[in-house]
Amino acid sequence: LFAQVLTGCNAQPEAKNSNKYYYSFTDSLKNTVNLKAKPQRVVSLVGSYAETWILAGGSLAGVTNDVITERKMDLPDDTKVVGTIKEPNLEEIIALSPDFVLLSPDIESHGKISEVLEKSDIPFAFFKVEHFEDYLDMLKICTDITGNKELYEKNGLAVKKQIDAVLSKIDKKNNPDILFIRAFSSGAKAKNDDNMACRILNDLGTVNIASKHKSLLEDLSMEEIIQEDPDYIFVVTMGDSEKALKALKDGIEKSPAWKDLSAVKNNRYIVLPKELFHYKPNAKWGDSYEYLAKILYPDKFE
Repeated sequence: LFAQVLTGCNAQPEAKNSNKYYYSFTDSLKNTVNLKAKPQRVVSLVGSYAETWILAGGSLAGVTNDVITERKMDLPDDTKVVGTIKEPNLEEIIALSPDFVLLSPDIESHGKISEVLEKSDIPFAFFKVEHFEDYLDMLKICTDITGNKELYEKNGLAVKKQIDAVLSKIDKKNNPDILFIRAFSSGAKAKNDDNMACRILNDLGTVNIASKHKSLLEDLSMEEIIQEDPDYIFVVTMGDSEKALKALKDGIEKSPAWKDLSAVKNNRYIVLPKELFHYKPNAKWGDSYEYLAKILYPDKFE
């Protein structure tokens, strides 16, 4: 059914006549999105997209609760919370009479909600934001819609400049080895290129040992970690941070060989802040690059 809805969206004619629609664009699922007027009642079903919309100068009628629990965003009292990112409340969304809804293609319930929105003739768009370029693309579309081009400069292009300045200082020949771990209360996994923080580390010239040992992505094998003995071990927690770090202590840190790893001996076993490396940092993406660059290349970033 979902596939049918998607092809249904794709079948819409591309808006060639600019007078016909206020704004047209193609979303992450290659759907053509046609907005008949400038949206006034926007609902975002992803916290980071809600923040991007605000950074583009928009206002929100409805959001999911991760805006408060994860992003700690200050929103006007009349902004309604319409459930969670994974389980948004469709009735509450429709009750807000939205004229534009922001969705993620990675969340199953958002696909189902899009079917209802389409039948109700409510415009929606899917955005997939994994890396800085994706954020920049989304911000561009959002500032085009709100008409605040200067906010694309301030919250997008200025951030790109900050990232470029960081990358211009680093020595790409150094290539420290790293292990990146995502820890949660029931265990931990190494992550590689599809992960936002790993992409930043990659841009900063590091070599992820999980790219050589794919098995680490399934199971944190102490044997392979010892064999590679990475220069740095970075951790980001999911969910309850205390429980996640306890799970690491009760897991791989229990191994007698753990304390002999170079990263552990040299105080390079580092827990990274969630707001820069787990949640999408949006306008703080440059700070994420800078944070890691200072750890990896302290002499270049006095």
